[in-house]
Amino acid sequence: MNTRHLLSGCKRVLAARLHAPLNIPTRSLNLHEHYSLGLLDEEGVPVPRGSVADSPQKVRSIIEGYGLTDAVLKAQVLAGGRGKGHFSSGLKGGVKICYSIDEAVKMSEGMLGHTLFTKQTGEQGRPCNEVMVCERVYCRKEFYFAIVMDRQVNGPCMIVSTEGGMNIEDVARDNPDAIVKVPVDIDTGITDAETSKVADALGLGGEQREQLKSAVSKLYNLFVKYDSTLLEINPLAELTDGRVLCLDCKINFDDNAEYRHPELFKKRDWSQEDQRDVEANNAGLNYIGLDGSIGCLVNGAGLAMATMDIIKLHGGDPANFLDVGGGATAAQVTEAFKIISSDPKVKAILVNIFGGIMRCDVIAQGILDAATNLQLDIPLIVRLQGSNVKEAKALMALSNVKILPIDSLDEAASMAVKLSDIVGKAQELNVKLDFSLGI
Repeated sequence: MNTRHLLSGCKRVLAARLHAPLNIPTRSLNLHEHYSLGLLDEEGVPVPRGSVADSPQKVRSIIEGYGLTDAVLKAQVLAGGRGKGHFSSGLKGGVKICYSIDEAVKMSEGMLGHTLFTKQTGEQGRPCNEVMVCERVYCRKEFYFAIVMDRQVNGPCMIVSTEGGMNIEDVARDNPDAIVKVPVDIDTGITDAETSKVADALGLGGEQREQLKSAVSKLYNLFVKYDSTLLEINPLAELTDGRVLCLDCKINFDDNAEYRHPELFKKRDWSQEDQRDVEANNAGLNYIGLDGSIGCLVNGAGLAMATMDIIKLHGGDPANFLDVGGGATAAQVTEAFKIISSDPKVKAILVNIFGGIMRCDVIAQGILDAATNLQLDIPLIVRLQGSNVKEAKALMALSNVKILPIDSLDEAASMAVKLSDIVGKAQELNVKLDFSLGI
């Protein structure tokens, strides 16, 4: 398994080991809603009329072009809970029903160019650069529908509920019987029996039943065609005029399939990503930000996981997963230090390198360059073993960089935790500690 694929799969492992929240980011392409709805429309899945706007003037022209009086504005921000969020402008809610063109224009002014904060964005929020303008429809019933890759069934699994239009996590907690799972054999593909199970679970009959079965079949085919890891419709609605429509759509795509769908991956909105993730991606590094105070720079995914485990064993909390890989250059190591040190929560950095393919002296040179160029002023604990380790130790010994070299991983982790605690307490007391370059 390559490290990039492991990043997408280790989210829950990290959360379980580190007792961290499950909002740890993963490397999975997540497109804006208007792109996802566009894919549905291309596959013949019924969706409401709509278009995307990046200015209040464009909002007005879209509504007038459709000949609408009522419209719905949806902030194009890659985060759940938009409807309950708030903007830096003071506007409440990222999904708004507007009853006139002037109201829609005014609402868009409070969205565009401002930051949306939801439960999923954290304190930093996400910028809203576009809004989707949709026709307003009237729902008789709202349902939940999703397709995920499920390890328990060794393939795709459809998840449906009669309680749509709300957080599925709340439904799972408060009324788990309202959620029905329908596995699909990926070799056989979706069958009439499986689409019928979905219709039965949602209690639809007559013409609506046939509309639903057709839409479900097309949604599954889209899921497989584009190597999706998640396709979520919330809500899937039966309208008062009898139509069955997908009113909202979220699709995630497997990053390992980028070579198969380059046109999709060009639509990635980097402004919605953690800047550290962007920098790591550009540098060819494998990075996941966490909530601790000890920065980790390791080569090898397994060694990185073990390093985080031993930090936890000694009572500390890792600030990140960062694997520089087996062929990292000194420049990549410097970039890795930039990413780690940009996190204000980091109080110490632990470097743990096993030099197999990777040479320890290359890592050492990268460490020295980074410490010098970035003027690191936090403790730096370095554990190197393997190829050219003697040359690496000589480089560090001859430098004027304050590095604490330790051969034992257990001792290195213990020292990192102790120094992190000392730095944290010193900062609380406003005491200046000198961990910068030596004389």
